[in-house]
Amino acid sequence: MENILADLCGTSPEDPVPLWVHGSVGHCFNQLTLNVVPHVILAVVSACFLGTPRCVAGVPHRPGWRCRIAASFILAGLLLTDIIPATISQQELGPVYLEVLANGIAALAWLSHGMALLMLCRSIHGSTRGPAALALLTLLPAPSLVITLVWYCQNGTAWSPAHPAVSSRFFILCLQLACLLLYVVSYLFPAANRQEFLSINNSWQPDPLISESEIPASDWQGVAEDGESWLSRFSYAWMNPLMKRGYQWMLNQPQDVYVLPHQLQAARVWDGSSNALDCSPRAQEGVRLFSVLHSVFGLRFYLLGLLKLAGSLLGFSGPLLLNLLVNFMESRQEPLSHGVLYALGLFAGSFLGALLRNQFSYEVYKVMLMVRAAVISAVYRKALRVSGTSLGRFTVGEIVNFMSTDTDRLVNFCLSFHEVWSLPFQFAITLYLLYQQVGVAFLGGLALALLLVPINKVIANRIMKNNKEMLKHKDTRVKLMTEFLCGIRVIKFYAWEQHFGARINACRAKELQKLRAIKYLDAVCVYLWAALPVVVSIVIFITYVLLGHQLTATKVFTALALIGMLILPLNSFPWVLNGTLEAKVSLDRIQRFLELTDQDLEAYYALDSPSGPASAMLMQGAAFSWAAVKEESTRQPSSTGPLQLHIENLAVTKGMLLGVVGKVGSGKSSLLAAITGELIKQGGLVYVCDLEQGFGLATQEPWIQFASVRENILFGREYDARLYEKVVEACALSEDLNILPAGDQTEVGENGVTLSGGQKARIALARAVYQGKELYLLDDPLAAVDADVANHLMQKCILGVLKHKTRILCTHRTEFLEKADALLLMDNGRIVRTGTPAEILPLVEAFPKFKDMDKRRKDKASGEQDQEEAIGTEAEELTQDDHLLCQEEEKKEGAVAFQVYKAYWLAVGSCLALSILFSLLLMQASRNISDWWLSHWISSMSQTAKNSVIVSSAPLPSPELLLFSVVGLMFPAEALGTATVTSNGSLDVTFYLTVYGSIAGANSLFTILRAFLFAYGTIRAATVIHSRLLQRVIKVMVRKVRTGWGPCKSLCPDIILLILNIFLANMYGLLGMLVMITYGLPWVGLVLLPLAALYFSVQRYYRRTSRELKRLYSLTLSPIYTHFSETLSGLSSIRAMRATHRFEVENQLRLEQNQRCLFASNTAMQWLDIRLQMIGVAVVTAVAGIAIIQHQKQLANPGLVGLALSYALSVTNLLSGLISSFTLTETMMVSVERTEEYTTDIPTEPQDKLIQVAADWPSQGYVEFQEVVLTYRAGLPNALDGVSFTVYPGEKVGIVGRTGSGKSTLFLALFRMLELKAGRILLDGVDSRLVGLKDLRSRLAIIPQDPFLFSGSIRENLDPQGQRTDTELYQVLEQCHLRDVVTQIGGLDSELGERGKSLSVGQRQLVCLARALLTQAKVLCIDEATASVDQKTDQVLQQTIRQRFADKTVLTIAHRLNTILDSDRVLVMQAGRVAELDSPACLSKKDGSLFQRLLHSGQQ
Repeated sequence: MENILADLCGTSPEDPVPLWVHGSVGHCFNQLTLNVVPHVILAVVSACFLGTPRCVAGVPHRPGWRCRIAASFILAGLLLTDIIPATISQQELGPVYLEVLANGIAALAWLSHGMALLMLCRSIHGSTRGPAALALLTLLPAPSLVITLVWYCQNGTAWSPAHPAVSSRFFILCLQLACLLLYVVSYLFPAANRQEFLSINNSWQPDPLISESEIPASDWQGVAEDGESWLSRFSYAWMNPLMKRGYQWMLNQPQDVYVLPHQLQAARVWDGSSNALDCSPRAQEGVRLFSVLHSVFGLRFYLLGLLKLAGSLLGFSGPLLLNLLVNFMESRQEPLSHGVLYALGLFAGSFLGALLRNQFSYEVYKVMLMVRAAVISAVYRKALRVSGTSLGRFTVGEIVNFMSTDTDRLVNFCLSFHEVWSLPFQFAITLYLLYQQVGVAFLGGLALALLLVPINKVIANRIMKNNKEMLKHKDTRVKLMTEFLCGIRVIKFYAWEQHFGARINACRAKELQKLRAIKYLDAVCVYLWAALPVVVSIVIFITYVLLGHQLTATKVFTALALIGMLILPLNSFPWVLNGTLEAKVSLDRIQRFLELTDQDLEAYYALDSPSGPASAMLMQGAAFSWAAVKEESTRQPSSTGPLQLHIENLAVTKGMLLGVVGKVGSGKSSLLAAITGELIKQGGLVYVCDLEQGFGLATQEPWIQFASVRENILFGREYDARLYEKVVEACALSEDLNILPAGDQTEVGENGVTLSGGQKARIALARAVYQGKELYLLDDPLAAVDADVANHLMQKCILGVLKHKTRILCTHRTEFLEKADALLLMDNGRIVRTGTPAEILPLVEAFPKFKDMDKRRKDKASGEQDQEEAIGTEAEELTQDDHLLCQEEEKKEGAVAFQVYKAYWLAVGSCLALSILFSLLLMQASRNISDWWLSHWISSMSQTAKNSVIVSSAPLPSPELLLFSVVGLMFPAEALGTATVTSNGSLDVTFYLTVYGSIAGANSLFTILRAFLFAYGTIRAATVIHSRLLQRVIKVMVRKVRTGWGPCKSLCPDIILLILNIFLANMYGLLGMLVMITYGLPWVGLVLLPLAALYFSVQRYYRRTSRELKRLYSLTLSPIYTHFSETLSGLSSIRAMRATHRFEVENQLRLEQNQRCLFASNTAMQWLDIRLQMIGVAVVTAVAGIAIIQHQKQLANPGLVGLALSYALSVTNLLSGLISSFTLTETMMVSVERTEEYTTDIPTEPQDKLIQVAADWPSQGYVEFQEVVLTYRAGLPNALDGVSFTVYPGEKVGIVGRTGSGKSTLFLALFRMLELKAGRILLDGVDSRLVGLKDLRSRLAIIPQDPFLFSGSIRENLDPQGQRTDTELYQVLEQCHLRDVVTQIGGLDSELGERGKSLSVGQRQLVCLARALLTQAKVLCIDEATASVDQKTDQVLQQTIRQRFADKTVLTIAHRLNTILDSDRVLVMQAGRVAELDSPACLSKKDGSLFQRLLHSGQQ
């Protein structure tokens, strides 16, 4: 090296590049250091901007660009011209080769700079000055030019006629300086005028994140990455504006994040994938998802393997160069230039390796995003197309899992795949290097290490098995918890909280048992991982000695380092394989779903009408079933096993109103499903006119979207004010919209949770009407509304707005069917009779027609309205509460409060937490001491080696291969001065190995201690937190249970400690490393301090943004799943109304939104990673540089240098590990924060019990309200305002009143679901507030309005506590007309499915009635118990209730007036007060009474 430089500069090899010559800067130093280096930097940076894309429209330029471009090209020309006089003048200024080299490089630099300016000028930068860094770099060569100019003046050769070549060079030099000056001036040149520049700047501002709302999104949302230069892509400079916004707390909504790069946009990815799906040759018999993904993303994904390979190979460069560097220091024979080259090599290797690894991760993340978009879109699209019956094989939860868990596993395979081949590759290289060190002795250690693989596999399998079982229990618990939260009202009415709590706890106990097994197995894994290197190394050394070889320090350390390297692949491999297997399982699951049969409308419907253009719908000899003939299905809305539907002949002409009647479970809803194509057709002909247009469908259980009321009604159609008003009026929604807090813009919760049953039914009806279809299928839309409203819907909507349409109406409210054109009577899946209303109605009506009884049936007083009143007020309360809840959560979004960490600390237990920290400290300390001991050994061994002249024949002579230990299992070498030793080498080896083994043994002991303590702590925290949360939920007030309680259903702090474990291990590791580096090379402290400050600021910057981005990610994730489960539950409506395409697009938009946040979050990680890698590179380079300087000054100790460098090489992993584990810990702590919030902030029901009541209380059933005042929430008007009345033992009282009058609130007050503001309620003379809640609620009985059933058997639903005999249960079922149904589906222990879906709605209401009949309560409250039941059954049930409760007090909120006309008294509520209380006969005769008005309004 020295000789080459000497030849180039014409100097002596001893000092090839002299800094100072004859009183001025050396010419060679000036040209090489001040001229060539700056030009190389300028050339490289300029080249990075050559890829900048040009703007589509012409950008208004700033005037300075042209001057700068011209100056650059002129400078390049001048430098090339300067080569001619330089070759002529031969040595007058300097050696020819040096001049040609310097000028050539400079000319190239200015050419590439000029080209870069041209590109920038035509890009979006054209309106600005361009990147400032680029302009500053042009000033770097200026000092060199000035020094040369001064040299000319000093020598007096500037204008000498004797030397024309020299003079011309001087002239060219002056021109160069002039051009440079022109360049600088034109850069600083101001814009034409300030205002004009601002307007230009606003229109071309590249900053993607201006947040003025008036700017349309497309103008300011920057597109990530597209159009950026190489430099910006490698350093992620394009992320800086986003990071800055995150740091300033300005990332508040998904719109604040960059738009995805073009190639990652969901629509584009899906187009590519769907083309592949459609073009695949197997498209007919079902597509293989894997082959589609392979054909679309395969090539790009495999090419990334090259990046991985290069990155892995560069990983080996560090240890090998380190080896050479330490050797260079030990030998003291090599020239200085070698040391400099090794140091530069270390820098270049670590720098390039960092870049490649970072780009690999970034590109893999991009492929993962594309795969995720493709799979989610495919699953969603399939769900929309699959036939309803085959979809029944999966529950909604399972299908949502395909989109969440399974997709995630599939996506994570992208990471695992490259590990699958790269780990064995690293393993092989390491083995080869080990063989070079110790020959065949390595086989002994390898055998031991390989033994560990099956052990690890066995442990991994046990963990997987336990994990599977744990997830099973967890699913059961989450399902139970979900049902508990959904049915909390019913559970509290019946006082079943303790029973359900016990069931949930039993599941949790089983889950924790499996968790315990997993955690302890994990601990064994960790221990084996940590202990293995020591055992393997000792085995190798013993084998080596037994083979008759002499151990040397070099061999010991190199072997230890390589063994450390072997451990990572051995340990990671089983997990990588498991990840791959999981991905395979998930792929098969999704594949099974994608292979379900699609709805085939062409095969289902006949295309031409056999009976001419007048028919709207026709069925001939058609047979349908809910399940395919081969299999039983659990998904039947019909009553009995898979119901068969046989329609011999059914013709519906255009414009007619066809009524469908029949008892519960006779197949009315199935007939409508058959018309829409949701059943399996087993034969016959089905024809529907205008099939493409679809149907107007209102299902029996109204399907409501999580959107505003208006969005629900419009359902994707344009807003037409006149039509909208007309529809709202026809569906009797005007008044309701006035009550809602934000009118029709009020958001309704999931499944319309904030609306009452009647409101939901009417909104679903309004949606169908607004769609303007020709054929309407209405499944009992009148069931949930009172007489007034039902009458309104019939007159204004079904016979009004829809009068020219074809309508098929199923209903139990036969009084409204008199105006129908024809009626069908159904039974057991067949049409029994067809005819006019006059012929059919007498067969189904419970009462013959005589005038005064007509009044009875006409009114179904406003119990529903009352539920609406309760829930209407609640709707208002919910919307306000939820609004507050959101604000709360946003407010808590900053860093996690100290309080939360404290809560977690206490959950683990102070004593346990302290011992965990202490064991970590001991573990780290013992690891560092073992390193120190090895370095001590080295120095004494080297001394021995000098004494007994042992020559090492190892090709890699230094101990410092140690570096290989990626995992931080570093055994660096260090020499501690000279120790006096005997020349007995083998004794030494034994002694040192023994001490080393003892330290290592202690280390593994502390490791196992830490692992088990952590496992124990995890389980303890999980147990404590879960039981606290559950106790809280059980005691919480019904009103405070929100859909936002999702996390508590599955919240499980099991994973938090695992992450915390990693974080603490990283922190201790980093501290240990800093101590060892500064111990080895104290001067490094000077470099470490500024780097530490830099590290601190970068991680703070990153953490804040990362937290915001993660929050936005989870914020945009739930809408995807909500939308998906909503789509699944409303599939029949979506398909019937032909809205599938719109829903697909909506899913894509939601996915795009989420992918944006995920992409930004991933890129922020890479942004951080590259900066940390550069800090690592700086540390390595600094250590190497300082080592060489010390070596020159004869101060360096090779062992210390090896120690410091070996630690420095692993600094990056530790730094990034520390930040990512800390960020993860914070993210995990958010869930603890949520549970903390639930367990401390949410009010619970009063648990005090002031008096003990008798076992048979209330023995008489005497109920008295005294001046009761009750409000739903402070600030709302009183729902009950001074209510006083008395119900005598055994009396039957009917309760009626208009919407909002406070009927249901009476029941809520009686059951103490809400606490009274004033007044009191007495039961048998005892104040209900003094009685414990459990005592009170278990002694009363209620039949609530919504028939809520739990999944499980009929027995569990009737008698969850198992206190009744089978005979009693069957007796009750008999009385409720359910015995046959139950026998048919398999007896008391047959499963009912999710929320009792294997029963029809009417049958579910009967089960709830049976539940109440079983209680021995003296007081029974009935809240519209028989709305979905046909009239005959209803009449029988009323009779049953009268017989069973003859001697008991019964309060009935009435919907059909016939149910209360034979009551002893009627209580009429108005505006929260008692308006009238008397016998029905008196009130109906009393002129002007409210009751009389209610009766008459039902007749109109």
